[in-house]
Amino acid sequence: MSLMRDETLEAPDAVARCLAQSAAFAAVGARLRALNPGLAMICARGSSSHAGTFLRYLLGRRLGVVCAAAMPSMASIYGVHQRLAGALFIAISQSGSSPDLLAQTEMARTDGAFCLALVNDAASPLADACNAVIDIGAGPERSVAATKTVLATLAASLALVEAWCGTEAPALARLPERLARSAALDWSALVAVLARSDRIFTIGRGAALGIAKEAALKLAETCGIAGLAFSAAELAHGPMALAGPGFPALGFLQHDAALSHTREILETLAARGVPVLAAGAPVAGATALPGLEPDAPEPDLLGQLLCFYLAAEASAHARGLDPDHPPGLSKVTRTV
Repeated sequence: MSLMRDETLEAPDAVARCLAQSAAFAAVGARLRALNPGLAMICARGSSSHAGTFLRYLLGRRLGVVCAAAMPSMASIYGVHQRLAGALFIAISQSGSSPDLLAQTEMARTDGAFCLALVNDAASPLADACNAVIDIGAGPERSVAATKTVLATLAASLALVEAWCGTEAPALARLPERLARSAALDWSALVAVLARSDRIFTIGRGAALGIAKEAALKLAETCGIAGLAFSAAELAHGPMALAGPGFPALGFLQHDAALSHTREILETLAARGVPVLAAGAPVAGATALPGLEPDAPEPDLLGQLLCFYLAAEASAHARGLDPDHPPGLSKVTRTV
């Protein structure tokens, strides 16, 4: 047992608390409809940046908003004022205290952006620097490897986009219960591969790319495995040269327009002798990781990520490592 496992299992309740803030999401959604920004910049580091990747795809696909990833060093190191008047600036952070995110947010607000914080501490300096705040409501997280805060941030991203669109998403109401059911799924096939591997591809396309990036980070953090995260489209270029029997691949798939191409890439890998594990949909030649019946594409990815967290925690133990004490890391990272 570990804090990482305990807090992963708390995620369904954390997500339920987050989604229960319907009035807060509705208020922010109404403000965004009134502002109608065509550009959104998302500022985050680490796991929060992977949630930001997920959110960028949601905003682009559902609202046609042009989305960019912020470069916090523009403000914190180079002192550059970017032209953000009329833009939406979303800062994502667990602690809300990293100096570079705070510097970028303050500069964005000064330059005319509408700044929104997605944080796990509504009293943090980052929250104070923004025009509006969504408290993800995950509660205290002690595990160095963030799990429930990431899942709550992903849920908040889904709810934010629905509120901005002014629509209701029944799949969100079902999400906490589906996450609880996902926790009982058996991903021991992945644990068996990770226990003997020092490298792996993690692959997704669309919103699943954020999940693949998060998986790669957690494998480096908890298991000492070099995870290389790629879009299925990017993998088809240079990285494909690395593929072979000694380089396994973990694919995250969702039932939307990206499914057929991601499946095709994973099938190509399997045909080359790559040990492929697939979550979310069957892939010829791959080991299928169990999942619930499909419900809605993006919310379904949260269930896959919860299962992955549990498998990563078990894999760390299988490799003789303590997932709660990754070498050289601490819970809060403050970068400049």
